[in-house]
Amino acid sequence: MQMRDFVVRFAGEGGQGVVTSAEGLAQASTQVGYHALTYATFPSQILGGPTWTQARISTETVLSAGDNIDVLVAFNEEAYENHRSEVRDGGVIIFNSNDFEIENNPQSFGLPIDELARTTGNNRAANMIVIGALAHLVNMPQQYLKDFVTDRFTRGRDNDEEIIKSNHQALDLGRSHAAESGFNLGELADPIKPDYQQVMMKGNEAISVGAIAAGLNFYAGYPISPATTVLLYMERNLHGEGKFVYQVGSEIEAITALIGGGYAGKKAMTATAGPGFSLMSEGIGLAWMSEVPLVVVDVQRGGPATGLPTKTEQSDLMSCMYPAHGDVKLPVIAVGTVEECFYGAVKALNWAERYQGPVILMTEMALAERVQNIPRPDLSKITVENRLTYDGNNGYKRYEGDQLSPMPIPGRPGAYVANGSEHDDVGDTTHLASHHISNTERRFNKIELLKENEYESQNPDSEICILPWGGSKGPALEAFNELNAEGMDIGFYYTMLLNPLPPEMLEQLQNKKLVIVPELNFQGQFSSILRSLNVNAVSITQYTGLPFRVKDLVSEIKNLTETKTK
Repeated sequence: MQMRDFVVRFAGEGGQGVVTSAEGLAQASTQVGYHALTYATFPSQILGGPTWTQARISTETVLSAGDNIDVLVAFNEEAYENHRSEVRDGGVIIFNSNDFEIENNPQSFGLPIDELARTTGNNRAANMIVIGALAHLVNMPQQYLKDFVTDRFTRGRDNDEEIIKSNHQALDLGRSHAAESGFNLGELADPIKPDYQQVMMKGNEAISVGAIAAGLNFYAGYPISPATTVLLYMERNLHGEGKFVYQVGSEIEAITALIGGGYAGKKAMTATAGPGFSLMSEGIGLAWMSEVPLVVVDVQRGGPATGLPTKTEQSDLMSCMYPAHGDVKLPVIAVGTVEECFYGAVKALNWAERYQGPVILMTEMALAERVQNIPRPDLSKITVENRLTYDGNNGYKRYEGDQLSPMPIPGRPGAYVANGSEHDDVGDTTHLASHHISNTERRFNKIELLKENEYESQNPDSEICILPWGGSKGPALEAFNELNAEGMDIGFYYTMLLNPLPPEMLEQLQNKKLVIVPELNFQGQFSSILRSLNVNAVSITQYTGLPFRVKDLVSEIKNLTETKTK
């Protein structure tokens, strides 16, 4: 029987090519029509430390990194000891025999990765040694990989041919050594090439591209894992007249710079992680109070404090929705796939312009570093919104009434003070109760402008449903598909829009017997918010720094439905 799914875990030390090997296999596979997704986890030091990356190659859209490991590539003995138990029955372990030896394990064979790479004259071809061996195990045509190498290293440089030749040789050496081992997993089914253009990118890249497509022209950021790559992308690509990128000295400087940019009429954005977001709290409150459009991207990581800076978590939801003191409840968008990273960024910039205030775009480390093939976004179909601006006469009352009003741009008519204190209609400080009441209602009423019925649902008539958010979408959807195939009566809902929630979806959830929320935090933050909205929600929580495994979700969902519906 042909394999339709192939999961490989590469494990070793940072700097050994663990991530490069996984991403290379994924890119080579998607080039011929397979679907691919990678997941990477590593320590916080610059070099070294236990690192592993998982690549899943499939003939169908990939929803998660995969539970069952077909092949473990162990670059050192520690990696072998830590990961061997997760290889499925009938799977294979490839170990770096230049580094260590394994005795009495019939599932394994040695591959002298470094030694073989040196024979090609290119020590950096080690990852191609590994990819060639993997290709043999699933009978992947060698030409797929050689074409990928040729395309990748044809860059118009003098030594292109030399590099291509050494990498081709590395693929052949890896394949021949794997063939000598006698191991074979079967044959990976032929790819079904989609009839649309694809791109392969990481989540942080997709957020950056989406923001630029939505008209971003002001970016200020401070380096922090795992958000730094957004800043780096902007420094390389947000160029041209009227565009501004700057690396600031702190997160406080970043948020205050955004307030200045947004006040001046720019579409402003920054990206940070939990610790940086905490420092931005007061500035975000100022943007809410003064009604200045801006976007803050929170790339979640394990917390609190320094926590787990290179691990994934979904524990910032309460912080993002209620970041400042006083009556504040911010618009929140949480993306769940690399494709949604692009469209979520577009939506966040549009929302900020539409309601004139701060919007939080939530993502997480597992998405930031994930490589995934997605349909190439059609920029001609992107709707870009711009704020309602004032072009009348001076004497304008910026904060009059309890609804949205046109926003003056400095240098044009309608000068006003964007005050962080409670203010009257023109922005002057006031402590009168009547103004605080009307302005509080105004700030909350504007969120009504963001209500959209944009959500996904399957089996909506079921009394019990699964409702993941953010990056838990893929594993939860895969678990739903498995339960549905077993005949379980269960529904599935999902949306990127966490505040405000889609009204139609919320109404349906309020009538469910049980709503199960998988989320990567200890407190069950989203289910807590849902319960405040009269939804009978209960969480499946995990706080390991790793994504959900599908088999764990399947088991937990079955247990919950049995215990909560008796």
